Amino acid sequence: MSAPQEGGFEPATGDGPVAAPDASGDRAGEVLTAFAGMLQIRRLTRAGSADPESVPAPWELHRPLRAVALALEAALIPPSTVDASGQRTSTGYRVSEGEAPGSVRVEWAGPRGGGAAHDEVEALAGCAGVLQRLGWTVLLYRGPRRRRFLEVEPRSAPRS
Repeated sequence: MSAPQEGGFEPATGDGPVAAPDASGDRAGEVLTAFAGMLQIRRLTRAGSADPESVPAPWELHRPLRAVALALEAALIPPSTVDASGQRTSTGYRVSEGEAPGSVRVEWAGPRGGGAAHDEVEALAGCAGVLQRLGWTVLLYRGPRRRRFLEVEPRSAPRS
């Protein structure tokens, strides 16, 4: 998970350390609060549309990596994690900047020999479903070493 930032909550990108056990539920509460805030921003900025929660808000278009990571974490999809040396320690989603400006790449990453490649089709389909319901256009690609990944872009807002 992402380490806490001095500026506040940061969603897990899949490149952070394993989070300490959170018996108090603070992290889960932060994720739910941030996600509810994102949906509220959508409702306020898209008030004239038939389904304002179905299209990314303007702030998401400027921070798509953060918005996609928040959506996946809020859906309880596990992020991948890394140790201090950068080695993958657990399997889960990993979000990074996409090739096109404003796009995000979602991979299913894990430790070497951990089975991430075997699970990626089903796992990425779950990620795609979450993101499509939230108004993102999701395309599945096959990259180097035949590993699959998602390229995620915002869907344009429907006309009211």
